[in-house]
Amino acid sequence: MAKMTPVEVRQALKELPGWVRRGTSIRRAYTLTDFPTAIRFVNAMARIAEKASHHPDIEIAWNRVTLTLTTHDEGGLTPKDFDLARQFDRKAA
Repeated sequence: MAKMTPVEVRQALKELPGWVRRGTSIRRAYTLTDFPTAIRFVNAMARIAEKASHHPDIEIAWNRVTLTLTTHDEGGLTPKDFDLARQFDRKAA
C-alpha cells in the first residue's frame, strides 16, 4: 500500500476528529473512567488491530490510552492507518 501525500493525510484527518499527525504517524488519546476500563479498552483495540494485521503503539496512563498509527513498511502513513483509526473510533463510541 502506497504512502499518502501530505494533502491526502490532511484530508483524511478532517474525517477523524481527535486524531492528530505527529511526523510520520497519527495519534489519538482516549480518556476512560478508570484503569480497569482502560485495560478493557486496550484489549478491545488489540483484537481489532490483530484482525486487521496492523498494530498501533499503545500508551496507558491510568485512565488515558493513546494509540499511535503508522505503516512502518512504507515509512509513513497509508490508508491502512486511517482505516484502522476509524475502526478504533467506532468501537470506542
